[in-house]
Amino acid sequence: MSSPPAERSSVTTLELFFDLVFVFTITQLTSVFAHAPTWTGLSRVAVLLGLIFWMYGGYAWLTNAVALDRVGRRLWLLAAMAALLVVALSVPGAFTGSGATFGMAYLAVVLIHMGLFARSSHVTVVQAVRGLAPFNLFTALLVLTGGIAGGTPQAVLWTVAFVLEWISPKLIDDSGFVIAAAHFVERHGLVVIVAIGESVVAVGIGAAGLPVDAALVLGAVLGLALTAALWWSYFGGDGAAAERALEAAPAARRPWLALEGFGYWHLPILLGVVLIAAALKHATGHPLAALDRPWAFALGGGAAVFLAGEALFRRTLALGGDRERALAAVVALLTIPIGTALAAAGQVVALLAVFVVMLVGPARSSASER
Repeated sequence: MSSPPAERSSVTTLELFFDLVFVFTITQLTSVFAHAPTWTGLSRVAVLLGLIFWMYGGYAWLTNAVALDRVGRRLWLLAAMAALLVVALSVPGAFTGSGATFGMAYLAVVLIHMGLFARSSHVTVVQAVRGLAPFNLFTALLVLTGGIAGGTPQAVLWTVAFVLEWISPKLIDDSGFVIAAAHFVERHGLVVIVAIGESVVAVGIGAAGLPVDAALVLGAVLGLALTAALWWSYFGGDGAAAERALEAAPAARRPWLALEGFGYWHLPILLGVVLIAAALKHATGHPLAALDRPWAFALGGGAAVFLAGEALFRRTLALGGDRERALAAVVALLTIPIGTALAAAGQVVALLAVFVVMLVGPARSSASER
C-alpha cells in the first residue's frame, strides 16, 4: 500500500529530477517568445504553457497522492519524464513542423499519468481521477490531431484543448482528492524558484560573447536585481502561510483551493517569468539603449502579469498582500514608456522601485504596529 497523502511532507529527489524537464520547458518557451515578440508569439507561448503546466501540475498532484516507493512506479515516472522532454524539445517548432511529435509525446504523458494515478490507495482519489481522466484523454487527442493537421486547425484545436483542460475541474467532483499541504506547497514553490532561475540564465545568455564593460555589468546586475525582486515577492514573506491555509481548509474544500491557488493563478505567475526572462535576455547586453515597444511591453507586462497572478494567489489563500500586488501590477505597466523613450536600464530601475515600495511599505507598517 502506498503511503497516505497526509504523511507526504517533503519533495523527493526523484520529483526534483522530474522538475528539471519542466525547467527546460520554461527555457524553450522563453526562446520562442524571444524569437517572436509579437501578439501571435505571445498567444502561442500562453497556449503551450497552459497545456504543459496542466500536465506538470497533474504530476505534482500524482506524487502528492501516490508514493514513489516501488521500482515500477519510479520507472514509469522516468518514462513520463522522457515523454515530457520530447514535448519540451518540440516546443520551438510546435506550430511550424513538430506539432505531431509534440502531440504524440503529450498523449504519452497523459496516459502514463492516468495509469500511475490509478495506483493510489485512496478510493476517493481514484474516483476523482476517473472523472478527470476522460477530459485529459480527450484534450490530449485534440492536441495530437491539431499537431498533425497544422495551420489554423492546429491553433484552434490546441486553444480548445487548453480551455477544456482548465475548465474541466468545474465539470467534475474533485472533492475526492486528498491534499498533503506541506508537500504540495513545497513542490509548487520549487517550480517557481527554478522558473525564476530562468531569468538569471537569460541574463547570462544575453551577456554571452560581449565585452565585460561597465554597461554590461550594469545590465547584468540590474537584471539579477529584478530577478531577486520576483523571488522576494513570492518567497520573502511567511513561508509557511500557504501551507497553513491549505491545512486549515475543510478537506472537501482543499482540492479546489489547491487547484485555484497553485494551478489557475500560478499560470500567470509563470507566464510573467517567461516574458521577463525574454526581455532581460534581449536587454542585458545593451542596457543604456531604448527598447523597442515589444520588449518594453514584455518587461513591464511580464511584471504586471506576475504580480496579478500573485495577487490572485494570495487572495484565494487569504495570505494578505494581494491589494498591494494588484496596485503594483497596474503601476508596472506604466514603466513601459520609460523603456521605449529612455533606456532598458531605466525601465528595470523603475520596476525595482515598484517592487521595493510594494514590499517595504507593508513591512514598515507591520513593524510600527508592534
